[in-house]
Amino acid sequence: MIKAIYIAKEHDGTQQKVDCIELVEGKGIVGDRNYDKSKWPGQNITLIELEEIRNYNRVYKQEIEISSTRRNIITTGVNLNDLVGKKFSIGDVRFKGVELCEPCGILGDMLKNDTIDKKDVVAALLHKGGLRADVLNSGSIKIGMQLNTNI
Repeated sequence: MIKAIYIAKEHDGTQQKVDCIELVEGKGIVGDRNYDKSKWPGQNITLIELEEIRNYNRVYKQEIEISSTRRNIITTGVNLNDLVGKKFSIGDVRFKGVELCEPCGILGDMLKNDTIDKKDVVAALLHKGGLRADVLNSGSIKIGMQLNTNI
């Protein structure tokens, strides 16, 4: 299920929570910082599991907000790592999982604090940072929709 949706209009801009997004085939989320950029496959949209954020907070005694991960879609009830190389859908919009969205130094800098340093943030989220995906057809998705892996 889609629990939350975030976009940022600028590269380092604040994540804004929205209820619904419009997606364009091959371009991504209308209004997001990565819209119509194609430096690499999987730049259209990013997803992360709410369960992984909660686990990070529990294990590392943190209190990061779900928007702090800089991912577009927060999901529950699906193992996103299993979707690398596979097609899935949310409503009528189809996607292809391209690669894991591994944490970078920028995310490490954003989440570090007095109790966890940049290197440990990155290590803690390795293989747990979500999924990069390509948008295969245009449409809209909203909070509460189900992610379907059987397409």
